[in-house]
Amino acid sequence: MRELLAEDAYTIRPSPAPYPAIRRRGVVERRRRVAAAGAVLATLAAVPVGAYAVGGSDGGSVTASPQSSVSASRAASPTPTPSATVSGPAGPATPGQLLDGITLAQATDGLEKCLAYDLERQRNGGLPMDLGTADSYRIILALNSTGDSNAPGDGIYVVAVREKPQETRLICNIKDGEASGLNVGGNDRLPDSPPVLADANGGKLYQQSFLDKGSWKLPFRWGFIGTAESSVAKVTVSYGGATSEAVIDHGWFVASGVLNQQVTLAPHIKGYDAGGKLVYDSDEDTAYQKTLP
Repeated sequence: MRELLAEDAYTIRPSPAPYPAIRRRGVVERRRRVAAAGAVLATLAAVPVGAYAVGGSDGGSVTASPQSSVSASRAASPTPTPSATVSGPAGPATPGQLLDGITLAQATDGLEKCLAYDLERQRNGGLPMDLGTADSYRIILALNSTGDSNAPGDGIYVVAVREKPQETRLICNIKDGEASGLNVGGNDRLPDSPPVLADANGGKLYQQSFLDKGSWKLPFRWGFIGTAESSVAKVTVSYGGATSEAVIDHGWFVASGVLNQQVTLAPHIKGYDAGGKLVYDSDEDTAYQKTLP
């Protein structure tokens, strides 16, 4: 029996990964740990997002929602001057990146609520992350989110990215009209990264909790994001027996679909150049996790 167990253990032991793959894994893992230490993935307090306390004239406090105000000086001309408006985030490259009937206005509202939550968190002593304002972002994906044993309640996910002052990627979860979770990342790409690179923390978009393994709620709307080099002309994502062609949006690729069966394998990613040549296959990427937790 001991000999059989020893043989089985040897059989399933993975072969040593090459140095670049080990390095990529280490960098991604360090980024995950930094994100966790910085309270990047946040479970929100019961206070409604966007609300804050201000002192009243009697020394007490009242709860008020922040409002944008615009001041205008009287024009010399009698012709009325239109009021200035605050611009919102840029929309995605294609309408198909706004899924499940979610409008750009709704996605923008969700993004603003997550940014407001982050400001409130900082006021309460949280680590500053300098996420900026909504108009510095571009929304690349919005889709329904499915509650699970770890995070009950359905809602929507909004994924937004910005390039300056530093590359930032937000995955914002909205439930019952309030921000429920916020994950902050960046561009995971390194000099030795493959031409197609899955987002290190994008798993929340295409899987439910491991506590529900084998019993996911179906049908399940999923999404997948990552980055692609300029030489990549096409990216496909296969999941649960169906294949979707991703949209390449300013260096990010975005795919989505609906899962109708329980799965144990992670999405299978392929990338092609303009001539149709396969330049990336996640099955050949030793740093890509091919099975679900």
